[in-house]
Amino acid sequence: MENQSFLQKLFKLNQKNTTAKTEIIAGITTFFTMVYIVFVNPSVLGDAGMDKQVVFVTTCLIAAFGTIAMGLFSNLPIALAPAMGLNAFFAYVVVGKLGYSWEVGMGAIFWGSVGLFILTLFQIRYWLMASIPLSLRVGIGAGIGFFISLIGFKNMGLVVANPATLVALGELHNPQVLMGILGFFIIVVLAARNIYSGVLISIAVVTTLALIFDESVVFHGVISMPPSLAPVVGKVDIMGALDTALLGIIFSFLLVNLFDSSGTLLGVTDKAGISDEKGRFPKMKQALYVDSVSAVAGSYIGTSAISTYIESGAGVSVGGRTGMTAVVVGMLFLLTIFFSPLASVVPAYATAGALVYVGILMASSLIRVQWEDLTEATPAFITAAMMPFTYSITEGIAFGFISYCVMKVCTGRWKEVNAPVFVVSLLFIAKFVWVG
Repeated sequence: MENQSFLQKLFKLNQKNTTAKTEIIAGITTFFTMVYIVFVNPSVLGDAGMDKQVVFVTTCLIAAFGTIAMGLFSNLPIALAPAMGLNAFFAYVVVGKLGYSWEVGMGAIFWGSVGLFILTLFQIRYWLMASIPLSLRVGIGAGIGFFISLIGFKNMGLVVANPATLVALGELHNPQVLMGILGFFIIVVLAARNIYSGVLISIAVVTTLALIFDESVVFHGVISMPPSLAPVVGKVDIMGALDTALLGIIFSFLLVNLFDSSGTLLGVTDKAGISDEKGRFPKMKQALYVDSVSAVAGSYIGTSAISTYIESGAGVSVGGRTGMTAVVVGMLFLLTIFFSPLASVVPAYATAGALVYVGILMASSLIRVQWEDLTEATPAFITAAMMPFTYSITEGIAFGFISYCVMKVCTGRWKEVNAPVFVVSLLFIAKFVWVG
């Protein structure tokens, strides 16, 4: 009874019309919908040359730290973990395409996260969000979805490079391709049937099949003490990222994290019925501080910036209403640390389906675009299309902003272009002129 009283006092369970049992169930539900990130994040960052087992542990640590802090300081049922769009951009563009070391690339994420914290500190985060037109916000989210999906198709071998046609269909007789496709359909079918742990089930099934049919996949055990974090923690090159050539990338990290985390906070609080018609909710300031400080901490220890997770809605859907849900999620992430050997056994094609699934969720926002108005449809389409076609989130955002200004000014609707959009467009034009 005393424990119940302590929890009631800490999380105000009665005021939120919930119980400790409901919050625990909600926390477990949210955890199983998003625990896939502890396998996907090491897989993605491993492609940038980072130690997968260490990233597994640091992913668990920062997800636990951020989520528990969110629960205790904001009393919201919202979980945090490394952001999918940012980790893919970091691994496949900044490191893979542009050739920066992972240490410098992670330093760029760090400065982007510091920028987000400064915007939060000076209370201009939502002002900036409100200044960016809906078509660009939607285009950025959808474009990241397409970009992540392309990486997912590539990782499962379904899409391959071709000198004549740029891309082509992969070898469908390859067992790895077939297992990757199977994993994707397991996820979407289970999701369509409201089975929340579909991603985790898919990764488990495909990895098990890989152990049977793929000789390159080797089992290293299930439980062990966490490995030394020295190969990753403390290696982020913060000063090396202060390079003028990286300014556009830092700005892109800032912009993507801004839209991703802020949009998710609004979406989940709305679903929980705790926000008003303007998107405001109790302890909003605390939630934004936890979100931005966690992003800085995540990039500093080398796990990519962390963000609020839309999967938090799964816990809300089964009754989660307070920070107790988040604390349960965080505690489960801490327990997961001892399963680091599992990270090394999961092949890239086992997590590829999760990337495509996240792409579907992010691209669904395109329904909000006013397609009948070309001055709105064009920048949304250009933003979304240019990300996968240029293999760069930065270029997609740049062309989207510039096309928005061109369409509005050239059709006599220049008054619809506000100062932040105009300034950002000029900065991108200057980048193309002087940097390329």
